[in-house]
Amino acid sequence: QMQLVESGGGLVQAGGSLRLSCAASGRTFSNYGLGWFRQAPGKEREFVVAIGKNSSSTYSIDSVKGRFTISRDNAKNTVYLQMNSLKPEDTAVYYCASVWSPIRSGYYTGGYDYWGQGTQVTVSS
Repeated sequence: QMQLVESGGGLVQAGGSLRLSCAASGRTFSNYGLGWFRQAPGKEREFVVAIGKNSSSTYSIDSVKGRFTISRDNAKNTVYLQMNSLKPEDTAVYYCASVWSPIRSGYYTGGYDYWGQGTQVTVSS
């Protein structure tokens, strides 16, 4: 089992920034691809951004391109989501997730194995 714990959510005005962190434990962090998902009220959970196990590649959905950046520190077993120029439509519970990736170095947009409990991000207009 891998445990994932998110932090860094909160209330921010439109145009502001937040940095989410997700600390992992229980498995060899560097063998996992990582991603961030979000779920807005009344909507299904959606994929947002992902990073390969060696930071070799990243991918994000169009609506956050140029505003959100995912990064990871394998020495600290932590993945980050830097969110800039936040918009009210970014309001959601944000979840980090991990996927076992023993061979592939690229990112994943689905098929994740472990999930954090989520952290609330609220962007006011």
